[in-house]
Amino acid sequence: MEKKSKIILGSDHAGLNLKNTLIQFLKTKGIETTDAGTYTKDSCDYPQIAKDVAQKVAAGEYEKGILVCGTGVGMSIAANKIKGIRAAVVSDTCSAKMSRLHNDANILCLGERIVGEELAKDIAEIWVNTEFLGERHARRVNMIESSI
Repeated sequence: MEKKSKIILGSDHAGLNLKNTLIQFLKTKGIETTDAGTYTKDSCDYPQIAKDVAQKVAAGEYEKGILVCGTGVGMSIAANKIKGIRAAVVSDTCSAKMSRLHNDANILCLGERIVGEELAKDIAEIWVNTEFLGERHARRVNMIESSI
């Protein structure tokens, strides 16, 4: 990874293993990470973790966030409730790239039950290193931000 970022990661119990794998992977690439929990396999409520991570990204404390649950869907729904968040559920490298290029996604959501570890690492690396194109895409992102 070329770009140095500050990323916060969070998961529920169903995404714990993949979140921990991604934290270690990102650290090997020189990415500063913060683990926002959960820290055990005990059942927990993903909306609270998504909210905590999304609020910190929206406030500018972190450039980007990564959320992991069983499918990534619940985390994305919860995170997208926070103003200024554009959370994308991604399960392939092309979508990872496009979510950054065109949508300026600031939270990546992954599903531990959907995406294997090696693919998740590839997705995360592409997502972290892809810059937003801006220009005509900025107009569209602004439309989303202003509730169209």
